[in-house]
Amino acid sequence: MKLIYCLFLISLTLATGAFAADLPPAVREALRHANIPLSSVGIVVREINSSTPLIQINAKQAMNPASTMKLLTTYAALELLGPAYTWRTEAYVDGKLENGVLNGNLIIKGYGNPKINSEQLWLWLHELRNRGLRDIQGDLVLDHSAFAVQESDPAAFDNDPERAYNVGPDALLLNFNAIRLRFIPADGKVNVFTEPGLAGIIIDNQLTLKNQHNCSAWDDNVHVQLDGNVIRLQGTYPAPCGEHDKAISLLSHTRYFDAVFRSLWQEMGGTLRGSTRNGSTSDSAMLFATQHSQPLSEIIRDINKFSNNVMARQLFLSLSLNKEAPTKNIPPINSQTGNSLPNSSIAPASIELSEIALRSWLTKKGFDFPELVLENGAGLSRKERISPLSLSLLLQDIQLSPFSAEIEASLPIVGVDGTMKKRHDNCAVTTHAHLKTGSLEGVKSIAGFLQSRSGKQWILVFIINHPNAAAGQQAQDELIEWLEQSH
Repeated sequence: MKLIYCLFLISLTLATGAFAADLPPAVREALRHANIPLSSVGIVVREINSSTPLIQINAKQAMNPASTMKLLTTYAALELLGPAYTWRTEAYVDGKLENGVLNGNLIIKGYGNPKINSEQLWLWLHELRNRGLRDIQGDLVLDHSAFAVQESDPAAFDNDPERAYNVGPDALLLNFNAIRLRFIPADGKVNVFTEPGLAGIIIDNQLTLKNQHNCSAWDDNVHVQLDGNVIRLQGTYPAPCGEHDKAISLLSHTRYFDAVFRSLWQEMGGTLRGSTRNGSTSDSAMLFATQHSQPLSEIIRDINKFSNNVMARQLFLSLSLNKEAPTKNIPPINSQTGNSLPNSSIAPASIELSEIALRSWLTKKGFDFPELVLENGAGLSRKERISPLSLSLLLQDIQLSPFSAEIEASLPIVGVDGTMKKRHDNCAVTTHAHLKTGSLEGVKSIAGFLQSRSGKQWILVFIINHPNAAAGQQAQDELIEWLEQSH
């Protein structure tokens, strides 16, 4: 069976030189109108299980795929980790717990859960209370050691380090490390508060109202700055624009977790006498409670439907945690310094090890993607590359996989939800395609599955790499509609 499939892949690859239909006139015109030459696009349109493409342009060209790279990461994760895979977060007590008082430290150890929010943390902390913990006399110790230390500059991608999508991965990620500022104009002023609540963080609101009606750019004159423990807001807010939210990232992972933890713990009557610091789980610590994430099959829906970059980066790192992942020899844990993981045979998850795991998985499946360049597995990158042909082969393999239903259900439904909700709504193609989208400055991409009016199932990949890429969305939409209606 594997030999037959490998021969099928070879036939698909050889077909890159085969006859392909001309690009529909409406697509050509849309590209011409956007001033995008054909040399800047890569397209593969092929009926599922067919070795001959209907349309194929620059199929082997290495291109920046933007967020369509998440297809590779999520599919690899399903096969390497399994759809029922869950991440755990553990609470340890290091000291004597008696009559609700812990004479020692509470240790929280994370393993990379991509989606812990305040509500889930609140429920878990209530469980700790119900288990008998009320007063923590020592410190809150945060153990991030399941992930290797990441050299991450949040300003590196687009020089906008406060944007929530630039948050780097962390083994104890909480709320994507984002602060949601709520702006509510009333009584001649604008009230601002944060979600979640942040203990020890003060809002200094110096905003004034302005009678401005350009609500599409409502936050252009809202300036946010962190000064010590103070979030300072300056500038003007457009009064006619009503209420708005703005998600930003200002705090380190440790400081953010501390502020949210203390806020929730105090709210439920708990006390924390010591400080919050990073450290490792000591040999003397006893496991107190464990929280489990949603299963991977649910996690990938948020990643693909809403193109969540932070979750995708967490998942990419988690590929290092699969049982077949390569390991490195690391020194035994030092309970005094706590610099290594407790299990000396397991290396911390890293980009290097995750890339090795992913490439090994591709090799075992018989794939050869020589142009593939990986940086974080999310597509939020100027470096990542893959060809339209490789993406189409990946999509073909997904259709043959036991996990095809999980992947397809995770993709945005055209005109219905996710990043495709407002594209092709109320038209013939609505609901007829599941397509992953990608968008960066200079990149516009779609990749996924389409069912045409005739009932045929199609694989569609359309990547644009050009300074005018944003204007190329019309060309992609024209191809989607043409394929649905004409084939």
